[in-house]
Formats: sequence, C-alpha cells, structure tokens
Amino acid sequence: MSDTIRLDGRVLYLSQDPAVIEAQLAGENFTRATAGPLRDNVSTDEITPVTVMLTYDERLGQFPYVGFKAGERMPIGRDAVKNGGFQVTVTGKRYGKGSSRESSPLAELSAGIRLIVAESFERIYQQNCDNIGILTTTDFSVLDRLSAGEAVPIDEFLKGRDALTQQIIRSGGLLAYSKFADWPAPRSGDSASADAHADMAQAAQPKTLVEKIIGRHLHPASVGAQRGDGVFIAADWRFSHDYFTGMCAHLMHRAFGKPAPLHAPDHIIAFQDHLVLASQSIPHVRDGLLPGVANLMEGHTSFSRDYPVRSHGALDGMPGSEGICHALMAEQYALPGQVACGTDSHTPHSGALGCLAFGAGATEIANSWVTGYVRCKVPETLRIEISGHLRDGVTAKDVVLHLLQMDAIRSGGAIGLVFEYGGAAVRAMSIDERATLTNMVAELGGFTGIVEPDERTVAFLKERRGIDFTVENWMESDAGATYRDTITIDASAIEPMLARPGDPGNGVPAPQLEQDVAIDIAYGGSCTAGKREDFDFYHEVLHWGVEQGLSVPEGTRLYLQFGTMAVRAYCEERGYLPVFERAGVTLVMPGCGSCANCGPGQSARANEVTISAINRNFPGRSGPGNVWLASPYTVAASALAGKITTFEQLKRARG
Repeated sequence: MSDTIRLDGRVLYLSQDPAVIEAQLAGENFTRATAGPLRDNVSTDEITPVTVMLTYDERLGQFPYVGFKAGERMPIGRDAVKNGGFQVTVTGKRYGKGSSRESSPLAELSAGIRLIVAESFERIYQQNCDNIGILTTTDFSVLDRLSAGEAVPIDEFLKGRDALTQQIIRSGGLLAYSKFADWPAPRSGDSASADAHADMAQAAQPKTLVEKIIGRHLHPASVGAQRGDGVFIAADWRFSHDYFTGMCAHLMHRAFGKPAPLHAPDHIIAFQDHLVLASQSIPHVRDGLLPGVANLMEGHTSFSRDYPVRSHGALDGMPGSEGICHALMAEQYALPGQVACGTDSHTPHSGALGCLAFGAGATEIANSWVTGYVRCKVPETLRIEISGHLRDGVTAKDVVLHLLQMDAIRSGGAIGLVFEYGGAAVRAMSIDERATLTNMVAELGGFTGIVEPDERTVAFLKERRGIDFTVENWMESDAGATYRDTITIDASAIEPMLARPGDPGNGVPAPQLEQDVAIDIAYGGSCTAGKREDFDFYHEVLHWGVEQGLSVPEGTRLYLQFGTMAVRAYCEERGYLPVFERAGVTLVMPGCGSCANCGPGQSARANEVTISAINRNFPGRSGPGNVWLASPYTVAASALAGKITTFEQLKRARG
C-alpha cells in the first residue's frame, strides 16, 4: 500500500436526512457541518442486502447501500455510488453491525470506496476491511486534512491498531501478507507443547478462560502476547456456509493456486443452510434471483466435491437442509477448550459449550483453510453475572434483549469484548439456552460469548453425541482474572422482553407496551430459536392454547422452523407435531429461512408486522415489513392472540 493517501474522489456522508443523501447523489458536495446528523448503527444488511449477494467479485460494486435507510426512505439505488465518483464514506457509531458478510466491504471497494470514516466500527466489518485493503479510521481530523488536499501518511490510519493488523494493512490485505508469512504446522490445543506453553503463560498472571484457550492455540511467533495484541491462533474447526464457500474458494485459489494445499481438510466443514429454501423465497422468485442462487450453490458444492472436507447439504426430495451450521456445530463438533471459526457472525453459538468460537470474513476463512490459523486480537472480557432465578416464562432470549437495551451496550461499549456468562441463573440453564446467550453476542457487539463448561456440558455431549467428556481443571477462568467490567443482573427482575423494529437494541419490557400491536406473521426458528428447548417452549404455549380451544387466527400466520433434522426428530418423538398441526402452525424444514430473508416467514409488504424469535431485526432483514423480536414463548402466545402478548398475559386474558 502507498505510504501516503490522497483524496481523488468525493465524500459520501451517510446522513439521517434522505434529502442530503439524494442531493449528494445528484452531484452536490457536503461537509461535516452541512451534512447534518450521521446515521448510527448502519448494518451490513443495509450495505448489501442478501438479495444482492449473488456474486463475489467486482459486480458487487453496483450495490453498496441499496438497503440503507434514511428516515423512511431508501434513497441509494443501484450503481449510485460508483456513478457518483465517491471515494470516502462517512458515518456514525457502530458501522457495519450484524453479519460477517465480506460482501459489504467488497461492494464498497468495487464501487470505488477506499476509506471509511466512522465514530466506531463493529469488529468483523473492520477486520474485513483490513483484509481486502479498505482503510478505516475514527479520526475525523484525517477527513478534514484529506478534504483540504493534503496527502496524509498511511501511519495516520494505523494509530490504535495492533502491530499485526498494521502489517496486514501495509501489505494491502491478509492474503498478500500471508504469502510471505511463516506458517508452521499448527499444534493441537491439547498437545504437550501447548500444555507447556499454557503453563508458562499461566504462571505469569491469572487468566480468563478465553485467554487460556488462546494461549494453548497461539502461533509460535505470538508467544508472550498480551491483551490487545493481534495474534494468529490455530483453529480446531473452520467452516463456511453456502453464501460464502464459493467466495472463500475463489480467494483461496487466487492466492494459493488450484488445487490449494488445505490444512487438515477433515476439520473443514461446508454447510448448505442459508439458501436451501430460495425456491420458496418471495424476492428470489419474484425478482428472478434463482440463477444467482444456483451460481452460489455451484461454488459451494464444487469446493466440497473437489476437496476431502466434511459437508452437510440439502435434504433429498424436499426443501431444507440437514441443519443450520451453528446448531450442527454444537450438536456434532465443537468441544470445550477448542477454537472454531466460521463465515457467520453467530459462530459464538458454540461458546455455550466452553469453546472459543467466533465469526470471520471470507478472506480470513480462505486463509485459514490453507494455513490452519485464524487472526484475532487477544480480547478483554466482560463478565455478565446473572444471579438468582428467572421467572416462569422468561428465557435466555429475554436476558439478551435486556442486555441489548442497556445504554452501555447500545452505545458500542462492548465492541470486541468477550461476554463471559456466569452466575446461578446461567448455571441453571440448559446448553440450548446458554447457546442463545452466546449466539447473540453478535448483536451485543462482542468478539464472542462463552460459558465455563460444567456437568450440564458433559450431559449434553453424552446425550447428543454419546461421548464421555471430562472437563479439565484448566477449563475455567482463574480467581483474580482481569475483567474490563462486570455487569450484574438480578434474573428475577427480568420481564419478557421485546425489541421494537429496526434494531435489536430497541428493547422494551413487553408489559410496558402501551398499545396493541396486531401481527401478520409470527416466526420461530433460526440458529437462535430453532433448538430443542425452543420447541419445548413453543409446544408449551400451543398445547395450552389447543386445550383452551385456541388456534392461530385468520389473518395471522405462524411458522416454526427446525434448526436441525435432529430437532425435528425430537419433536416427533415427543408428540409435538400433532399439537402444532391443530394449532395451525406451518412447519418448515431446517435452514436459515426468513432470518436470512430467504424462505417462509418473510414479509412481502412494508406494512406487514412480524414478531420473531430470530436474533436481529435490521431494516430489510426478513423482508420489507417491521420485525419485532421476542422469545419463543412470546412469539407463540402472540400468534394465538393475533397481536403482541406474553404467555402470562394471554393466560390472564382467558381467565
């Protein structure tokens, strides 16, 4: 990369005012002062909606910001950024929230954007920018200098970044760096050498569980790494899903040749889950997008066909898949003390087992397939201590929605941190419920979430996999370990929660909802809410409803989508399916479905209202309508009522 950066193009301010956006697209130039308030919380769903993610090359340059919402409008159309000659994007807090999709910065880069200036960035988005050569900064004075015609030294864009990241940025991206780096064969996290290294590190100071796992997986050149240092760590599991397998393979082959020398291919997994229901997806069918889906599928299947990797594919003879990647990782692969990384922001799901699991972009995963290593920063940890006991009808989803509405979280104060969950309420939770806590660290802005393994972990592994696992003494945080902060929550004080449309942080206790909200769609499923215990919750409500003579009313639709085929088998064994049928449920086979705006349960019109147990409700996430987030209990109860209500409120209303 050049030693200096000069502004040759225009600056695009992502203003809250749609008129300012439209004026910029028409050729008018603005300044920080005249652009007005900038949009906060711009998600990757807005930068590149899933319906444009049907390629993984420069053609994405047609689409940046086509889902961006200013006021009630989406003012940026196809090719607008490229045709406008923009080189810099300026925005507010928590830019790049949500998905780990590298499609977003790649679309920006392909449209001519070379620099993003924001008040703060989400971790995965910024790391993806680093990996492909987009500069980022939170220093708005750099923008002023560029606008004044100054050639700004590259060092100004590296301030506050760790040494490894600086090297990668100077190299022009991760794969350019990787070609000249030393990649010794990764040692196993349970090898003797790892034990010795961990013992030396342990002697220095008390560690959190995540710090211990990192210490046992460090690249040899990273010995002695401290909090805040950039490191490479050996990954026990590396996976991709159908949106990004082709992109990963394309990047890998371009950098390392074809066939590429994969490291430990039996520990690489290709999951087909996001697009398996495209033939039932409203926008994909209506807008002629199925050929693009077929292109992504070919990229996915050719990789899993050409290399001896593990693969979980589509069902034979019916729409759906074997399961959602995160649910299958927890059911079949991840173990306490391991490292798992995947092309999805909800990879922390497996942290419920005491595994260090985190999301990464396509470039990161492509590099890991060959080297066996994945990059991270030794993180600080936020302890979430949940004391007491949750009330009946209150779940882990309510706990997360409660956390999300806290000012310290909404403002981005936890970006890049580990969420270490503990306390009596967490110890009482099943692994399925713990997985809801760790899964939604993506929405909380964290690096990952983790729960120390215990007897419930051992029982889960025995029940789901038939293995006898022993929790080793080191698999816990040390007394005296350093935490950034501790948030203590009284579980008994948490009420059933909702998140208003637009952002998962728009939380409100359901009993405080001031007026009735009629719903058109209720959806229960996704990696967050398609687990066995989630279906226990759905069934509890619907069984009660059927006994009361209730069913889903006309004008409302309830979709329940299994997270894996094992969950469906569980429901069948427990006798849930006839109850669901009598209640008027539409059952959907496994896949990401409407959570990825690709299957039954998505909205078709902007005036439709959905209540959903998924993890995020950014604009356009599940179609053009408004999505409220809630727990499985509240989703099922609302479906029976035809309006948003809790299970307790529904029971009281029936007397």
